[in-house]
Amino acid sequence: MKKSSLLSSRGYTQALERLSLLGSNRTSTRLFEVQKAAPSTASDKPAPRKDLNADAIPEMLTWLRRAGYTPHDLCRMRHIHVAGTKGKGSVCAYATTILRKYGRVGTFTSPHLLSPRERIAIDGEPVEKELFARSFFEVWDRLTEAARKEGKTAAEAEGPESKPFYFRFMTILAWHIFINQGIRDVVFECGIGGEYDATNVLPADAVSAAVVSQLGIDHVAMLGDTVEKIAWHKAGVFKRGKKAFTRRLDGQPEVMAVLRSRAEDKGAILEEIEDGIVNAWGGVKGTLKGDFQKFNQALAICAVREHLGLESTVRASVQNPPEEMIEALREARLRGRGEVIEDGGIQWCLDGAHTKDSLIEVARWYGQELDENEKVVLIFNQPEREISELLTAFMSTVKAVSGREDIFSHSLFTTNDVEGPAADEIRDLAVQQKGAETMKLLASDCQVQTFNNIRDGILEARRICKDPGGAKRVLVTGSMHLAGGVIGILEPWNTA
Repeated sequence: MKKSSLLSSRGYTQALERLSLLGSNRTSTRLFEVQKAAPSTASDKPAPRKDLNADAIPEMLTWLRRAGYTPHDLCRMRHIHVAGTKGKGSVCAYATTILRKYGRVGTFTSPHLLSPRERIAIDGEPVEKELFARSFFEVWDRLTEAARKEGKTAAEAEGPESKPFYFRFMTILAWHIFINQGIRDVVFECGIGGEYDATNVLPADAVSAAVVSQLGIDHVAMLGDTVEKIAWHKAGVFKRGKKAFTRRLDGQPEVMAVLRSRAEDKGAILEEIEDGIVNAWGGVKGTLKGDFQKFNQALAICAVREHLGLESTVRASVQNPPEEMIEALREARLRGRGEVIEDGGIQWCLDGAHTKDSLIEVARWYGQELDENEKVVLIFNQPEREISELLTAFMSTVKAVSGREDIFSHSLFTTNDVEGPAADEIRDLAVQQKGAETMKLLASDCQVQTFNNIRDGILEARRICKDPGGAKRVLVTGSMHLAGGVIGILEPWNTA
C-alpha cells in the first residue's frame, strides 16, 4: 500500500502540478517590461540597469549542469535549430514530417495548446504520459539533489525555488527524453529571440542547420523595437561552419544586412532563399492553409536536405524535392494553425495568429475560402497587444480579399479563460470591450458581444449557427491560448 501510494504521488498528474509551480515565460518577459518602464532618477539621469540578457546563457548552462548534462552531451543529437517571429511552428512541422520519412525524429516546440506533452514530440506525436512523468521526476530529482549539495534546506531543494523557469525546465526535459530514447535527429524551436534563448546553449557540433523564418515586431522589451534589432537576436542561432537558411527580403535591405553581418561574425554560411525561386515552384497544397506556407516549406526542405547531407543548391532543393518530401509537405499538420474542425454541423476554423502580420495572412487565406454571401461568426481575443490595431489590420485585409463588407454577422470577444469565474472572482473585460467597440466601427452591421470565458462564447456561437439562416462557420483567431481553449472544449478527450 505504501509503495502504491508513493508511486501514485509521482505520476503524470503530480508532474503537471509541479510544472505549474514554475515561473512562466510571461513572468520572465515581464521583468524586461518592468525594467523598461522604470522611471529615471531624481537627477533625470537613467538609473543603472542590469543587462537581463547577459546572464541568460550562463544561467541556462548552470541549470543544464545541475540536471547532469553538459553542452557536449547535446552533441549526441543533431538539431535543426529554428528561430523567427512567424512561421517557426510551420517550419518545425514541415521539417518533422519530412524527417519522419527517413527515421525517428524528436521535436521541441512551444507554446502548447492542450497539454505540455505537445512541446516534446517523438515521430510527430506528443510523448506518452508515463514517459513524460517518469522523465519529469528524473530531471526534478537531479535539480533537487544539486540544490541540496549547494546548501539548500530540504524544503528549498525539493520546491520550485530550486528549479528554472518553465521554458528552461521544458527545454532540459526535452533533451533528457531525446537522449534517453536514443533520438538522433531533432527539430528544436527557439522560445524567444535566439542569441539569449535557453535553447541556444547548443554547441555548433550539435547543430546540422539553422533557420530564421519570417521576422516581425514582437517581444519588444526583450528583443528591441525594430525588425533590425530583432533580426540580430534571431541570428544568434547561427553556428560556426554551419549553414543557416532564411528568406531573402529584397524590400528590407537593412534587415538582410544585419543577418549577413551576423553570419560573418559567427562564421556561419547564410543561404538566402529568393522569392522568385519559391514562386516559380509554387509550393505544395496541404493541411496547413495559406499561400505563404510555400516559404516555410522551402525553408524546411533546405534545412532537412542539409541535415541529411543531401548536397544540392537552394534552387534545386526547392524546385525539385523528392516525392517523399512532397508527400510530407502535404501531410504536415500543426494544431491551431489553419486548423478546421467539423463539429455539430459547424465548421470551426482555428488559427492562433497573434501579431499584425500573422493576422493579415489569416485574413488573406480565409477571405478566399468563403462563398459569396456566406456569413461567419468571429471569436477573437488578444490580451497582450493593441487589439484595435490588430482588428483594423485584419478586417481591412479580409474585406479587400473577399470584396465584401459583411463577412462577420457576429463577433464574440472572450477572455482566454476556458470556464467562467468563481463566485467571488471579477474578471477585467477592458480588452474585450475595446475589441467590441473597435468592431462596431469597422463593421457597423456586425453584432458584437463580450464574454468572460471561452465556453460561453462557444455556446453563443453554436446558438447563432442553429438559426436556419445564420452562419455555419466560426473563425477563432487572435491568440494561441484562445485557439487551444476552443479545441479543448470541442475535443475534451485531448486535454492534458
